[in-house]
This record gives sequence, C-alpha cells and structure tokens, in this order.
Amino acid sequence: MIRIDLKVVLLGPAKVGKTSLAQRFVNEKFNEHMSYQNTIGVAFTSKQIQINNDQSIVMGLWDTAGSERYKATSKIYYRGASAAVICYDVIDRDSFHDAKSWIQELRSVEEDCKIYLCATKADLLEIGHEASPSLDMVKRYAASVQFKFFLTSSKTGFNVAELFQEIAQDYMLNPKRIVQPAEDLITLNVHTKRSRCCRS
Repeated sequence: MIRIDLKVVLLGPAKVGKTSLAQRFVNEKFNEHMSYQNTIGVAFTSKQIQINNDQSIVMGLWDTAGSERYKATSKIYYRGASAAVICYDVIDRDSFHDAKSWIQELRSVEEDCKIYLCATKADLLEIGHEASPSLDMVKRYAASVQFKFFLTSSKTGFNVAELFQEIAQDYMLNPKRIVQPAEDLITLNVHTKRSRCCRS
C-alpha cells in the first residue's frame, strides 16, 4: 500500500492519448502498441516527484476511460482529486469540444479541482498537420476560464515532464492543501484491463 500526496485525474474523450501521456511521464518512454489500446474503467499509476531540490511528493495518476459508457462509473474517481488534466487531440476539433463536456462532468463532482488543459500529439504538427482549433483560439479559451494550457507529445516527450512538474509546484504552493485522508491509501493491483480495439 502507498500513500498518495497528490491525486491527479486524466480526463478526455477516447483516443486522445491519456494513457500514453501517463506512461511517458511515469516510465519516460512511449509504447506505440499501448497507444492503440483502449482503457477500460480506470487505470492507476504513480511517481515520486522532486520539488525545489528539497521536497518530494508522490503523485498518483488516475487514467480514466474516455468512452461514453464508462463516463458515469469514472465519476467516483474524481473525488478528492487536487488536479485534473483535460486532454484533447491537437488536430481533432471534435475532441476539443468533447473535452469541454468532461470539464463540466468534473465540475459537477469536484468544484475545487485545479484544471490543466492539455493538447496531445504535438508531433503531428511537425509533419504538416494543422491544429484544430488553432492554438491561439485554445489559449484564449484557457485564459478566459483560468486554466493553464500545455501542448505536449507523448511520442517525443515534448512538454510532458513540464506539465506534471507545474501541477506538483502549484499543489505545493496551495495553502489549502491537506494530507490525503486514509481512504486514499491504495494498492497497486487496481489496474484495469485494456482492450486492443482502438487508440487511446
């Protein structure tokens, strides 16, 4: 059993790369095969993070399924989350609009959870694809709702560590942060199965 200091949930529609984002951060690698697997339910992973060279915390990541049929079930994992990474595919306008609905779902359960908007698959921009919606538009939206915005690539590692380091630093600066209650003690055997039918 381990104690999680900072609970983070990864939310967003299916196939936007939430699992790849978590694995790149925790294991510092990209698994092409895993990027085509669909999370069923919720998968958990964690990592200890060093902050300011003199402090460390354990960040727990709850990687939630993006399929509509798991949406109601996933809500129970939002509770107690200090931060949420809302993901969308940087070249998929529909996934951006879907991400907004996940924000509403989160707010209905955890009003005070700090939100970070994350555009995934930045490497696609380097090979000629265009951001949709434009990055300027997304940045304006994020600023209007006071979310921090990150453009990331799990494939190359671009900006992934920076995203989670920012989350950890914001948490440590929050005067309202408290030690997680006993129910946040978890075992590592809560990983769920993944199907191989589609990309996540």
